[in-house]
Amino acid sequence: MAAIATDANLDNLKSSVAGLEQISENEKTGFINLVSRYLSGEAQHVEWSKIQTPTDEVVVPYDTLAPTPAGSAEIKSLLDKLVVLKLNGGLGTTMGCTGPKSVIEVRDGLTFLDLIVIQIENLNSKYGSNVPLLLMNSFNTHDDTQKIVEKYQNSNIEIHTFNQSQYPRLVADDFLPLPSKGNTGKDGWYPPGHGDVFPSLSNSGKLDALLSQGKEYVFVANSDNLGAIVDLKILNHLIEHKNEYCMEVTPKTLADVKGGTLISYEGRLLEIAQVADEHVGEFKSIEKFKIFNTNNLWVNLKAIKRLVEADALKMEIIPNPKEVDGVKVLQLETAAGAAIRFFDKAIGINVPRSRFLPVKATSDLLLVQSDLYTLEDGSVIRNPARTNPENPAIELGPEFKKVSNFLSRFKSIPSIVELDSVKVAGDVWFGAGVILKGKVSIVAKSGVKLEIPDGAVIATKEINGPEDL
Repeated sequence: MAAIATDANLDNLKSSVAGLEQISENEKTGFINLVSRYLSGEAQHVEWSKIQTPTDEVVVPYDTLAPTPAGSAEIKSLLDKLVVLKLNGGLGTTMGCTGPKSVIEVRDGLTFLDLIVIQIENLNSKYGSNVPLLLMNSFNTHDDTQKIVEKYQNSNIEIHTFNQSQYPRLVADDFLPLPSKGNTGKDGWYPPGHGDVFPSLSNSGKLDALLSQGKEYVFVANSDNLGAIVDLKILNHLIEHKNEYCMEVTPKTLADVKGGTLISYEGRLLEIAQVADEHVGEFKSIEKFKIFNTNNLWVNLKAIKRLVEADALKMEIIPNPKEVDGVKVLQLETAAGAAIRFFDKAIGINVPRSRFLPVKATSDLLLVQSDLYTLEDGSVIRNPARTNPENPAIELGPEFKKVSNFLSRFKSIPSIVELDSVKVAGDVWFGAGVILKGKVSIVAKSGVKLEIPDGAVIATKEINGPEDL
């Protein structure tokens, strides 16, 4: 890609982008800067001999944090410095839904957004604080979200929305923007990853407004991470130690294939997300506790302003090739976790696994809708009856991929407190009150409709047809 991209390409790109009326001058500038950095081949060269495993001073064990102040006045004082920002740019297309992913019903008829609002409302009501909620939308989710937040008008919470940048996709052949070639619909554009949260917060005017209200820290998290609730111990620690940036990390399990990890490098913390093949062996040996980034981030607002205004947040660029109507295109993205190296006194906190509970697929939905969890003040709490600290491994076939199909195939979600793993595939239907234990495989033979009867108890068993029940 970079081989065919020359200075002439960049000049042509600049003039084409200048003519795009759908985006702001800030977006045009941000996009050209990103492409220029990509074409320059600018890369973060890590000398592997200088990599060090982070110490407990920089990746702090959660259980060493000081307890939260006990008095309501002290807690209110902490909360009054806080803003919660949820990354709300994703669509629910993976699970067969239209519109923002945050409006998928998660539990008891409540959506991701409902739960987030309930959590913050409870804090504001309990302590008399004013923690606002910010939603960073993409152009894909903006209109729908605007309509949805109207239902919270009478809530005890201020909700603000702003859009992340809208950048044109690049045509691979000639490095020109796809919209300048006539594809001006949504397919011509893309949101450039959640690393864009910092400039977009500033460009929207929200950053200055928050600073003028005396806000100091923003807690950033994915809207689909049900474990990402406000944690006063973390906030208290950051304020006391004047940390500008904190990444919550948690130990990896076998199910975690994505997510960068933290290393110490030349006196700073770095997130390493992509590792060259020749260094994978060395990399694995230095991963502390095999931790990974949960994308729960706590960042000082004044530090964001300082770095954005100095144009200092030059995060690693992630090239993401796609195809639109048979045309090969490229979108350049950045990740918010990679910004850690630019902030002073940046730390990681090694948090309990309960703070990472993302819902990416219907298999995750089965977990959080089951008796493995209960709902308390908008927070999803793990059932203490589950003795195994890890969640059961759940593998659902394509028949269960879409939320509508998933819901129609369960009269009620089975009990899985004592389940180790389950694989379900084929034309399988569950009755009410089913209990699954141990290691279960339910794979219907081709052409067979397999109905699990009401109240069935299936413990460490393989089922392929009615005769196996």
